[in-house]
Amino acid sequence: MSRPLAKGWCPGAYKPMMSGDGLVVRVRPMMARLTLEQALGLCDISSDFGSGLIDLTSRANLQIRGVTEQDHETVLNALADLGMLPDDPELESRRNILVPPLWTMGDDAEQITHDLVARLGDLPELPPKMGVAVDVAGAPQFAKDSADFRFERSTDDALILRADGASRGRPIEVETAVDALIEMANWFVNTDGPSRRRMAAHTAVTHLPPEWQASLPASPCKQLVPGKTALGSVLGVAFGQIEAKKLRQLITDTDATALRVTPWRLFLLEGVDHADTDHFITTANDPLLTTTACPGAPLCPSATVETRRLAHALAQRTTGPLHVSGCSKGCAHPRPCATTLIGRDGAFDLVKNGTPWDAPFKTGLTPDTLTTALGEL
Repeated sequence: MSRPLAKGWCPGAYKPMMSGDGLVVRVRPMMARLTLEQALGLCDISSDFGSGLIDLTSRANLQIRGVTEQDHETVLNALADLGMLPDDPELESRRNILVPPLWTMGDDAEQITHDLVARLGDLPELPPKMGVAVDVAGAPQFAKDSADFRFERSTDDALILRADGASRGRPIEVETAVDALIEMANWFVNTDGPSRRRMAAHTAVTHLPPEWQASLPASPCKQLVPGKTALGSVLGVAFGQIEAKKLRQLITDTDATALRVTPWRLFLLEGVDHADTDHFITTANDPLLTTTACPGAPLCPSATVETRRLAHALAQRTTGPLHVSGCSKGCAHPRPCATTLIGRDGAFDLVKNGTPWDAPFKTGLTPDTLTTALGEL
């Protein structure tokens, strides 16, 4: 079975998207980092003009939820005052860039990213969800994350640019990295890539130039988990949704100097050795780290079931990763999962080792009958 079409678009700050609780205003922090003033200010904007909830997205962006149409301009002005709207509005959606959470000042990741941001206007028009991973801080970290153009390290630690879906990449230098990306983006457009929407679908049927397939990427590294790093403490966020007041309190209690965000429902508090909190995930083996749930009803008009309260309750009772989806589109995790529950007409279907749009193992389950059904797996 094919995936149902996901309607809508990736929201931005200038072009928000209406959801069940109001406008969703997406903020793209430069280098996935917020200064102390920006982090506290974002929390205040969410509390004063939104629902008080902030989403941490799979693109390492932050979304203010529940903004009214009347307050949208006020929110934009407040974000601009914090220096969080650096883009030309026409180019905002092009800054879809993943950067390593532990990048350091002046390293290759920072240089390539700043060069790319400065030249976003030189890129051709690309499908809206296409993105770049500047995955050059050691072994690749974003192998399982969505990106169409991948800057990576090769097996001999050189820099390469790899088209998503290709097994090898093109050797590059820091100074020529963005030139190579623009050339690859133009190749994608000129070879009818936009009709297939994503790079991996295009490279599956279209031959890349041979010189772009010269070097193998290094093997992926272990994924970041909650705990201490050289830059500060990493914490997890259940379902990627943050209560703004609790985040603000945590930042002030720990004397954090800045905040970094990741695409893995984790954030890093710079300058913090240890964060004592009951509101965020602090251990690497917490089952909520492998439990995914979309906003569900009533926040999403496509959903017919509430999702996150149920996912939280089932996380401790389910072996392996769990995905609770409000509908068969599976927006929160559009990939196979060991156990997937899909809302349909107010009840749930159950899929084993598959996607939300696959044929279900059981149908018509209610919260009361789910525990028995999961026990049969």
